Amino acid sequence: MAAVRAAERSRRDTLALRRQRIGSSCKLFFSHDPVKIVKAKGQYMYDEEGRQYLDCINNVAHVGHCHPDIVKAAHEQNQLLNTNSRYLHDNLVDYAGRLSKTLPEKLCIFYFLNSGSEANDLALRLARQYTKHEDVIVLDHSANCFLSAYHGHLTSLIDISPYKFRNLEGQKEWVHVAPVPDTYRGLYREDHEDSVTAYANEVKNIIEQAHTRGRKIAAFFAESLPSVGGQIIPPAGYFQKVAEHVHKAGGIFIADEIQVGFGRVGKHFWAFQLQGEDFIPDIVTMGKPIGNGHPLACVATTKEIAEAFAATGVEYFNTFGGNPVSCAIGLAVLDVIEKEHLQAHATEVGNFLMKLLKEQKIKHPIIGDVRGSGLFIGVDLIKDQAERTPATAEAEYLITRLKEEYILLSTDGPGRNVLKFKPPMCFNKDDAKFVVDTIDKLLTDMEKQCLNQEKTSTCST
Repeated sequence: MAAVRAAERSRRDTLALRRQRIGSSCKLFFSHDPVKIVKAKGQYMYDEEGRQYLDCINNVAHVGHCHPDIVKAAHEQNQLLNTNSRYLHDNLVDYAGRLSKTLPEKLCIFYFLNSGSEANDLALRLARQYTKHEDVIVLDHSANCFLSAYHGHLTSLIDISPYKFRNLEGQKEWVHVAPVPDTYRGLYREDHEDSVTAYANEVKNIIEQAHTRGRKIAAFFAESLPSVGGQIIPPAGYFQKVAEHVHKAGGIFIADEIQVGFGRVGKHFWAFQLQGEDFIPDIVTMGKPIGNGHPLACVATTKEIAEAFAATGVEYFNTFGGNPVSCAIGLAVLDVIEKEHLQAHATEVGNFLMKLLKEQKIKHPIIGDVRGSGLFIGVDLIKDQAERTPATAEAEYLITRLKEEYILLSTDGPGRNVLKFKPPMCFNKDDAKFVVDTIDKLLTDMEKQCLNQEKTSTCST
């Protein structure tokens, strides 16, 4: 009966109950007119009226919402056993073995957890125990930006997430902020003679300044492709140079793959591999897509770092991390990626989507930049070509109008002006064309409205 009553509840009633029972800091998409989603399949979501929405942003449902193979794996293992990892179970070691085949050889020790935040928190602990240092270097746009580096919601991670700490207690003395290697609107842009070295030298300078104050670097902590910062693609070679400076200072390199791993970038299974074969991080963290919506996360590291962590004599135990059901789901996700060739699909569809979007860039001056790899793409909306001022209001208007056309898209970036594409990996060329055609139509309408307003203003004066 409870399920029936919930199914019959109106969107307005559900919204009222949410406001009554759920913390107001837990925000909704499209808060002025939220969507009530009752089911989903593949790259589509459905509201209580049965209307279909194209999901362009849900990178958690990596291989598609409610994929039957994932549902089956969870159901079958749930019927047999679900317990903690203190008992021997094949799923745990099999899953670690499968993950190890996707990573560089030295990243061969795994810890399983329930969320990306837990994974990043453990990575921080590993780094500090191994190096015996405390300080962390993270990336950011500027002190004035709305959105920047974000690594999770735990206290330890809020402290290293400018996106959060700028609005709370501020920057801790052990946190150091380097400029994000954004060659479109960052400190060193596409016309710089050597943006890779220039951005890496910013990290080197931070390390040197920290040393003059008696501080020691434990880790450089970065998303392989900064997502909240605006779908940034760091120039190839940047991570290598940064790692060189960090290692020389006795620190390690942590690659946060929570948003972008598992074949999303198309060319490679992991986004850090876009930097080149000669770059290998010391720790890789995984979450979100790893379980296709099931709470699962992982930390991969080296034997040396893991042994230093174990040397404390303090056991690391996570009640639900690595349980048989979670590992069965993780294995099923890897199976689907292979069976459906989703990594190659991300390359093919991503290239097609990028081509269509770049055609729109020529047509619509509001589109300042189109960047990405595979099915991780950002469209940077600007007010003017010279200053590249973020078109924040226009971006918000556009995603609202897209929602009215049954397309779910959202924004990120320093001015909340970057349209972010991170759809389920089954997103196809027809979906891409539908989205871009709709964006073209809406931008054309916006330009006509603007022109009419200018004519009205001129006539009135």
